[in-house]
Amino acid sequence: MHRFANPARFLKIARPLTGWLLWPGILLLLAGCASGLFLTPADYLQGNTVRILYIHVPAAWLGMAGWTGIAVSGLMQLVWRHPLASVAGRAIAAPGALFTAICLMTGSIWGRPTWGTWWEWDGRMTSMLVLLFLYLGYIALANGSARQGQGGVSPVTAIFGLVGAINIPIINRSVVWWNSLHQGPSITMRGSSIDGSLLWPLGLTLFGFTLLFAAIVLMRMRAILAQNKVEARMQRLTRG
Repeated sequence: MHRFANPARFLKIARPLTGWLLWPGILLLLAGCASGLFLTPADYLQGNTVRILYIHVPAAWLGMAGWTGIAVSGLMQLVWRHPLASVAGRAIAAPGALFTAICLMTGSIWGRPTWGTWWEWDGRMTSMLVLLFLYLGYIALANGSARQGQGGVSPVTAIFGLVGAINIPIINRSVVWWNSLHQGPSITMRGSSIDGSLLWPLGLTLFGFTLLFAAIVLMRMRAILAQNKVEARMQRLTRG
């Protein structure tokens, strides 16, 4: 892993990899969304409202996966001093927050006709809202580090990312631990409660959005590294 710690070596891989992730991701999510809209039947209970799951489920997954990535990058920064770890954490934060917000918005739209309310302070929805606030706090701390001339995030921000990871298993198990309007786990190791005729486009959108998320993170890491290089050059010119 440390052989990719060199920014030049990382950029040599990241440049072509960004396109390899971006375009297949866009094609897969478009195919999945089109299939979910036009090829799958309406649900016998929820009707056409069920189609929002092709956006809602990938958004929820990426919101949680994004913070997991932040926690891993924070651990690598604090323990192994990996020079790109803090850059990765900063790059993940904004798309992670975006997908968390999309998850909350689509869940609210789904809940209005299904549950009769836009919002309910149940375990799943509340813990997901907490995740969004954690993202916003992390972004504020990371931006503060950048203003102080650090290339990535400070050790305090990395610790915040690790502590915030406590919320991830709470989100995952909330529908099991507490009585909730939110339905229980639909897809588990034992199988899926979603009918196969509705399920298959979800795999396309889930994989497509994941590839798109990875491409966005790589683009942001490249942009941060380029900005750091420009700032370092300006500092040398100023001192000279």
